Amino acid sequence: MPTSIAHLTSRALIAIGGADWRGFLQGLLTQDVETIQPDEVRFGALLTPQGRLLYDLFIVGRPEPAPGGCWLDCVAERRAAPDDTPVLAAWGDAAPVGPGWAPDPRLAALGWRGYGAAAEPNAAEADYERHRLALGAPGPVDWGEDRAYPLEADFDLLNGVDFRKGCFVGQETTSRMKRRGAIKSRMLPIAFDGPPPAAGSEILAGTLRAGETLSGMDGRAIALVRLDRIEGDRLTVDGRPCAVERPDWTRV
Repeated sequence: MPTSIAHLTSRALIAIGGADWRGFLQGLLTQDVETIQPDEVRFGALLTPQGRLLYDLFIVGRPEPAPGGCWLDCVAERRAAPDDTPVLAAWGDAAPVGPGWAPDPRLAALGWRGYGAAAEPNAAEADYERHRLALGAPGPVDWGEDRAYPLEADFDLLNGVDFRKGCFVGQETTSRMKRRGAIKSRMLPIAFDGPPPAAGSEILAGTLRAGETLSGMDGRAIALVRLDRIEGDRLTVDGRPCAVERPDWTRV
């Protein structure tokens, strides 16, 4: 597949710097910041004190010769101090050429993130969203704000939580869910015939509620499903048969 490049206009950068930037972020985010290097990208989140997802973030070690610090790649509407550097995404068979690119830290098949890369987009952000959905990877439109726990949104499977780094906001709930295996629901792709159900449509296992749909496209959607109700019983959504799929990256 030829390499596609899209400008992600829904994302923006916030530049973080100063002598204490690592320590400041280390106590806030789910990802380790202390060891991040220039040009390295890591995926993480800011949680509520109760452990729910507020914002997802890509932490980007600013490239040399920038004066240290990092960029936070975040949802554009949530930025308070934006940097004008565009956020790009690339996917396909070959890595994009030139500086400013790094592998997407969530999943190799998602491709690459670009920051300050000299590249001409040849695809739309909607194409990237279709690529994400095809892989079954949830995104910000799925987890929203202060609704889902990061482990429900698969952050533990997509390298979004460093359980060895020590304390961060919401760490107690997140670590307890991981330690006890108390993950009752997860965001997983579902397959069906026809157009996607409206977000929030109920998925039924027989007569029991088994989950709800989130973002989608024809034939496929992300859904938050109860893991104890997706096996065996015939699943339906909007009266149509559907099936939960388990991509290889979820089987760890």
